[in-house]
Amino acid sequence: MMLIRRVPTCQNIGIPGKKCGTIILTAEELNCCRDAVLMQFCANKLDKKDFFGKSDPFLVFYRSNEDGSFTICHKTEVVKNTLNPIWQAFKISVRALCNGDYDRTVKVEVYDWDRDGSHDFIGEFTTSYRELSRGQSQFNIYEVINPKKKGKKKKYTNSGTVTLLSFVVETEVSFLDYIKGGTQINFTVAIDFTASNGNPSQPTSLHYMNPYQLNAYGMALKAVGEIVQDYDSDKMFPALGFGAKLPPDGRISHEFALLPCCWNTKAALCRVRVDLLPANHNGNPQNPYCDGIEGVMEAYYRSLKSVQLYGPTNFAPVINHVARYASSVKDGSQYFVLLIVTDGVISDMAQTKESIVNASKLPMSIIIVGVGPAEFDAMVELDGDDVRVSSRGKYAERDIVQFVPFRDYIDRSGNHILSMARLAKDVLAEIPEQFLSYMRTRGIKPSPAPPPYTPPTHVLHTQI
Repeated sequence: MMLIRRVPTCQNIGIPGKKCGTIILTAEELNCCRDAVLMQFCANKLDKKDFFGKSDPFLVFYRSNEDGSFTICHKTEVVKNTLNPIWQAFKISVRALCNGDYDRTVKVEVYDWDRDGSHDFIGEFTTSYRELSRGQSQFNIYEVINPKKKGKKKKYTNSGTVTLLSFVVETEVSFLDYIKGGTQINFTVAIDFTASNGNPSQPTSLHYMNPYQLNAYGMALKAVGEIVQDYDSDKMFPALGFGAKLPPDGRISHEFALLPCCWNTKAALCRVRVDLLPANHNGNPQNPYCDGIEGVMEAYYRSLKSVQLYGPTNFAPVINHVARYASSVKDGSQYFVLLIVTDGVISDMAQTKESIVNASKLPMSIIIVGVGPAEFDAMVELDGDDVRVSSRGKYAERDIVQFVPFRDYIDRSGNHILSMARLAKDVLAEIPEQFLSYMRTRGIKPSPAPPPYTPPTHVLHTQI
């Protein structure tokens, strides 16, 4: 079913008597098809459009809508200066291509690319998912027709041909498919205990120990932790700190277990490796685990009373800590997420970039939550959304960092979160795709979900 609504663009602008046009919103109910198609095309003897060269052809695919209109669903890359291009294979979901209707018309237009954007139309053809699914055959060699040329020239045959080279159907799996199949998500929390956060005894400090309300770190830990803990299989969080001087001798540590955490036998048997724990710890070396986010909060406040905030702010040690665990489990049964809560003043940028590049090959992601009013330019750089993180000439295999400035989600007083739903969405925005990108590149498929639990039936025996 398709819904169409026309919205006058000047309706609420306050320009009396002036028409600014109409925006048409079109909606169609999506089919539940989860298949995707990997296709590749080539062309032969396309029309020459460039005066000093041949043509720079590309394809534009359109899905037909229920009202007979067409919507662009894919554009190929441009192949320069050729009349016989071979385009790269591309993947498109069946929903995007035809919304699961195998007989729905798919229109393909062929253009010659021009630098100024006025691309020259070469011709077009139509097909359908059902026809394309026959694969490479005589049925999938299409004549490219230019209607204007065909109407003017009696001897016009075509403007070239386009041939389907390959057609492979893949079923798209989701993050939830892996979770249902038994993949465990393991969260680790790392908290910034550096002096740049301010003296905890002063109200201006981000670590201020206010007896009546949570400080900035406490608010961020509680809000973000309550979001992520629902995705952790056993809700036992290793809780680490970095950038503090530790009792009794005042050694500086960039990776220490918080004081004290609650023990969990299952977590100990499954995940704790004493040889991988930091030597200069503050808590129990055999137990870095805290019971839920409340356990993390308790450990954070206890540690805050016993350590001295110092520095510098080094991320690499805690990233490498989680990476050591992740490197030992690469079969898709576990995925690791490191949550770093920091004021954003980083001292080991080069080492952190190297750690991220190395960790991008492992089943892990990093969420950085920035607290306080500082500029977070370095955190945005680590996020890698615009430019992939690199170190020593090597780029990260995939984007594994998500940065969230916590101040964007609290009111001006700094005491109340404006929207937990928006915070949750942004904190977890990239984790599913980062997770799936690791599984796809390693060829790891989700295990079948176990059958739903069926309670035993009790047969009532009556004695006569």
